[in-house]
Amino acid sequence: MRTVAIFEAKNRFSELLNAVEHGEEITITRHGSPVARIVSISTASQGEQGQRERVSRTMANLRNLRQGVTLGTTLSEAIEDGRD
Repeated sequence: MRTVAIFEAKNRFSELLNAVEHGEEITITRHGSPVARIVSISTASQGEQGQRERVSRTMANLRNLRQGVTLGTTLSEAIEDGRD
């Protein structure tokens, strides 16, 4: 992964895009601190798919955790109690 300052990124944007098309990731910095990352669209899509899978697994884990757990009251009673 290459790191480039904002000024350099503005001046060499086309060159950086060519590098990204060939699989490189570019981190853009301001005063030495990372502020952005340029990645190819295919890499970004893979990240989105991974995030969907993590969310799906988390939701399944939450459903498993709530098995057999009750509020001790009905939902309508809980709503009414909350209105007092």
